[in-house]
Amino acid sequence: MKLMVLILNKTDALEYLLEGLSAAGIGGATIIPSSGMAMTLSKMNSSFLSSSIRSMFSGEEDDNKTIISVIENDQLDLARRVVYNTVGDLSQPNTGIMFTIPLDFVEGRRKRRTPVPERADKEENKDKKSTGEAKKGKKDR
Repeated sequence: MKLMVLILNKTDALEYLLEGLSAAGIGGATIIPSSGMAMTLSKMNSSFLSSSIRSMFSGEEDDNKTIISVIENDQLDLARRVVYNTVGDLSQPNTGIMFTIPLDFVEGRRKRRTPVPERADKEENKDKKSTGEAKKGKKDR
């Protein structure tokens, strides 16, 4: 298992991100309002920041959200796809940072959820393949 941490600067994507993770079967995330060092220094009127830089951080809102979730090892690629599809390329400025930490002990976690199927006909076709109906249908044609 891994602890997935996403520090999300692009907070307008938060709702879509959480919906995407949930639909992919990744649940149980905790969302923490957070602030970067530059934002915190600007609020403290630190002499470290010049007045021109300080004006960029004059907003009252939190500048990011930290999302943490315990995931299975095989869920990482899926989680990354959801993040990139909803948030965008994390290598771009002011988007976010994502990393994982390996876990050797987890207690109190619920059972793994199954992802919501994308389309009903895909599930129906999968059921036919498992029973052999899909192969029979091809031979009959």
